[in-house]
Amino acid sequence: MAEPRAVRHTEHAMGTVFSFDLRGAPTPGVTAALADAVAWLHRVDEVFSTYRPGSQISRLGRGELTERQCDPEVAEVLELCRSAARAADGWFSVTAGGRLDPSAVVKGWAVERASQLLYDAGARHHSVSGGGDIQTRGEAAPGTPWRVGVAHPLCPGDLITVVTGRDLAVATSGTAERGPHILDPHTGRPATDLASVTLVGRHLTEVDTLATAAFAMGDAARGWLRARDGIEAFAVTSDARTWWTPGFAAYGEVPVRG
Repeated sequence: MAEPRAVRHTEHAMGTVFSFDLRGAPTPGVTAALADAVAWLHRVDEVFSTYRPGSQISRLGRGELTERQCDPEVAEVLELCRSAARAADGWFSVTAGGRLDPSAVVKGWAVERASQLLYDAGARHHSVSGGGDIQTRGEAAPGTPWRVGVAHPLCPGDLITVVTGRDLAVATSGTAERGPHILDPHTGRPATDLASVTLVGRHLTEVDTLATAAFAMGDAARGWLRARDGIEAFAVTSDARTWWTPGFAAYGEVPVRG
């Protein structure tokens, strides 16, 4: 019997679905790493969930713990949040509705770390996705890049573009799945200029965080993203217009301008 050429696994955690797609026959080390990656996602949920009153992030937000009393990953994530706030000129915030909430960093960071566990174990060609954000490594098949479909935020069931490449991170922030949930840090009200913005780069921690800030900025994000090295973007406005950064066409299919 021929060896399997792919391993796929789906896991529910953090209130969303995570998918693992490993290409090539798995070794015992890769199989163990997949189990470790799944366990990692559940541990992240336990530590960072804002819906669990007993999570470390919830207790930290209520003042029941100090940052030093939390696991080291808490300090790591909060520093990523502070760096994002500086890079985004105040358009990114670690608080939401007056409470501590680093969720905009956590999912992408957790997926990228899970991907690294697999890569270090020898799974050099794989993808890991969570809630529509994805980290790919290597190729989908020899000579074949990964293809990542981006949902149309205003037409459920349709794709607005497809991103193609190797070793890519793709993150989308928008209203399609959760409605208007990303707040403008300056007003405290939901950001409404954009229906979605998709960022492409190499590291999901970075692109997921920047996508949140870009969505909060609205159309003003266009110039800000053009100035960021290694990051490309595709956006759909709330009135169904589209725009993209100059380098996006190297990765994604672009429609006729509306």
